[in-house]
Amino acid sequence: MAQLQSSSRTGQGLNARRWRYIVRERWLYFMLIPGMLHFLIFKYVPMAGIIVAFQNYQPFLGLWHSEWVGVEHFQRFFSDPVFWRLMRNTLTLAILSIVFYFPVPIILALMLNEVRHMVFKRVTQTFLYLPHFLSWVVIAGITVTLLNTDGGVVNGLIVQLGGTPIQFLLAPEWFRPLILIQLIWKEAGWGTIIFLAAMAGVDPQLYQSAVVDGAGRFRQIWHITLPSIRTAIITLFIIRLGSFLDTGFEQILLMLNPINRSVGEVFDTYVYQTGIIGGQFSYTTAVGLFKSAVALLLVVVTNYLVKKSGEEGVF
Repeated sequence: MAQLQSSSRTGQGLNARRWRYIVRERWLYFMLIPGMLHFLIFKYVPMAGIIVAFQNYQPFLGLWHSEWVGVEHFQRFFSDPVFWRLMRNTLTLAILSIVFYFPVPIILALMLNEVRHMVFKRVTQTFLYLPHFLSWVVIAGITVTLLNTDGGVVNGLIVQLGGTPIQFLLAPEWFRPLILIQLIWKEAGWGTIIFLAAMAGVDPQLYQSAVVDGAGRFRQIWHITLPSIRTAIITLFIIRLGSFLDTGFEQILLMLNPINRSVGEVFDTYVYQTGIIGGQFSYTTAVGLFKSAVALLLVVVTNYLVKKSGEEGVF
């Protein structure tokens, strides 16, 4: 009995300390409210619409009175030849993004971290960050202006050098390289922020010890900097896999045309064309749900493998 009373008093003491901490740090908790509301309104509440994927949704009947059709839409999608084309295009762009885009912010951050002239470093960072604030409409407009065969700067230079104009915007073989170049130019600089912050937390004494041992700059990067930011790299890699099949709806939609659609159409653009424009809400909801399920599976499996290898996962 005495032991139960002691445990009860201990629990009450912990609760009291917890509430005192919350009251003391109330403004920090207050700052969480906008973020919590954002996720609640735009992430959790819309999940109720998932049931549309299992219905023959009719807007005039509403969400709860439309006909239930089970997995009919999934069967239709998986048996449609367009499924394999969308899967191939989406996976190709996603893998290319992981292979060519993901390492670029890390490399840029390592290079910036080695710059000792602070004014030059800040100016360079500013120029690297600026493209992030441009919309994809502006990026697409710049791309068309540069690569157009009728007055485009690049094709004009090719003609002056004795070559023939290249159909960059129409040729299917140029679609994926252009998407990657746009993505790297727009987002790579912004992606360096987290890695630079991680590098700022590295103990300077480690570098001083390495210098004493005769290590050059490359060895310091390889043996000190990279291991120190390994957790950040792994965490961002796992998060990146969560949006593995999100290949950039707006960017790809702006660059699509009837000629390059065979290599450029992905799940997101297909959902827009078929669902929003075509009015097949239930069918495209099933497509979107499939894509989300694959992304969730990738995150869970990758996080499990990372933790099994001894690293710290996301959850």
